[in-house]
Amino acid sequence: MSPRHRRTVEVETLAQLDALVAAGATSMAGWQLQDLDLRGHADVLRGLDPRGALLLGCTLDPGLEEQLRAGGAVVFPEVPGVPLDPYRAHLYSPDELYDGLASGDYADTLDARVYAWTRRTGHDLHAMLAQALHDLAIDDALAEWVSGRRLVGVMGGHALARGTDGYADAARLGRALARAGLTVATGGGPGAMEAANLGAYLSGHDDAALPDALELLAAVPGFEPSVGDWARSAIDVRSRFPDGTASLGVPTWFYGHEPPNAFADGVAKYVKNAVREDVLLHLCTAGIVFLPGRGGTVQEVFQDACENYYALPGEVAPMVLVGRAYWTEELPVWPLLERLAAGREMAGALHLVDDLEEVAGLLAG
Repeated sequence: MSPRHRRTVEVETLAQLDALVAAGATSMAGWQLQDLDLRGHADVLRGLDPRGALLLGCTLDPGLEEQLRAGGAVVFPEVPGVPLDPYRAHLYSPDELYDGLASGDYADTLDARVYAWTRRTGHDLHAMLAQALHDLAIDDALAEWVSGRRLVGVMGGHALARGTDGYADAARLGRALARAGLTVATGGGPGAMEAANLGAYLSGHDDAALPDALELLAAVPGFEPSVGDWARSAIDVRSRFPDGTASLGVPTWFYGHEPPNAFADGVAKYVKNAVREDVLLHLCTAGIVFLPGRGGTVQEVFQDACENYYALPGEVAPMVLVGRAYWTEELPVWPLLERLAAGREMAGALHLVDDLEEVAGLLAG
């Protein structure tokens, strides 16, 4: 088989490796082994032809790395001295990012440590390489996570406080979208993003769960002055209402002063914000809902509009702007969108509504 047509096999668990060997594999051609502790598997690996294999961040027994390279495998070694795993095979979970919070301070968590590291690395090539590899690994993990799901984006202001009517509306929107069979995706941060992920998380619970959760969260309206208190209150809600519906958060350490919310089960946290924004917009093929927001939300509106403007026929995704007065008077984005879309396929994909109950019907078809 030529290299151009070689079958790619992603090996991300030891169970997958054992199954391939048990099935009689003799060659590792096309295998991509990622983030595995392979110590104790030296004899197994030596019994396989390593030509064409790719090993990313795997831990190997002494001397095996040189043998695999000599046999034709490409081996990317571990990157020492960095707080993140550049080769991780899966998205983050809230528990992973906030590990240690229950017994300590937010500054002790993985999320805070990575942010602090990104702030002090500057243009150090060692750190830049680790960050680039990490974001590439998140791309791969995210592609696996979204497979088979119809994603709808919810964009809105990060400053929207818990306990406000706007926060409750965003939560009810997230719940309605999830109940319509869509997977909610947000920027993964606080405010409207947290509210939408919260609503999606509780969509499988009875209707009384959301008002109860909103009341509990209102006691800590925002992440200032204490990220720890803010995050702990969300984790407490998850404990009270376990087994929530999965949704996606795509935050970034570029805005690390805005912590990730704990209601998105899949967290694709990137180092580079430009990569994160582009990825989030591309994933939401079922459409994007834009709640009132400021600079970041307006930027996302026009990024999405640009993609729809140049999209191939049949690939235009719906855009739903919520709040007629807001988008026509406060920030008059809507008239410009209408003029931009005139005579193009995207014109039929633009919607401006006041009633949140209309939104799920516009996107679930």
